Amino acid sequence: MSTLFTSAAEAVADAVSDGATVAVGGFGLSGNPSDLIEALRDSGARNLTIVSNNMGVDGQGLGILLENHQVRRVIASYVGENKLFAQQYLSGELEVEFAPQGTLAERLRAGGAGIAGFYTKTGVGTPVADGKPLAEFDGETYVLERGIVADLSLVHAWRADAAGNLIYRNTARNFNPLVATAGRITIAEAEQIVDGYLDPNAIVTPGIYVQRLVATVPREKVIEQRTTRSRAATATATATA
Repeated sequence: MSTLFTSAAEAVADAVSDGATVAVGGFGLSGNPSDLIEALRDSGARNLTIVSNNMGVDGQGLGILLENHQVRRVIASYVGENKLFAQQYLSGELEVEFAPQGTLAERLRAGGAGIAGFYTKTGVGTPVADGKPLAEFDGETYVLERGIVADLSLVHAWRADAAGNLIYRNTARNFNPLVATAGRITIAEAEQIVDGYLDPNAIVTPGIYVQRLVATVPREKVIEQRTTRSRAATATATATA
């Protein structure tokens, strides 16, 4: 049974400390636990290791932790949208461990399932495999990847119930279910917290994985890259078709 908190700041306050490993859901800016990320920034915790698909963009998502110089190390699969990330990496302020996206997802899943490590062919023969044990199976070389268990996991859900059961919406599902299982303490923010219980057939993350729950603050959803064309161009294209 999760505990319902009145604010993200209250939920995060005593759950994080300097040097903690924090796994964060989201992909780009989709499905980011924005309230919890802001609470993490405001906590003042330093020398954090952040595990996430990416580090957001400048001034948005996990980018605000970089601006506040709270991050020492990042485990991610993509970081190309954040100029500050590149600057801090090149200056030596930030350590980076790149993980192929599928490997990162499986490392989180393994950590949540109590699996210490697994072998995969992905990354063999590249810098990804440097310094890691290799083994041969059926004539193929595999690299050993360790499961990830975070001190704290932060996730964003669409709907939740008081027991901490979670449902995600569309692409915001992305890494959130994996991150939710991989934390020693998992805090979920939800857009809707329903009375009673969610339909068991619709639940994606069972409440057993969620220790703390908070309702999100209404905010405009940020679009990472807005690609549009003028109404006139759209009308012309439709008429031509």
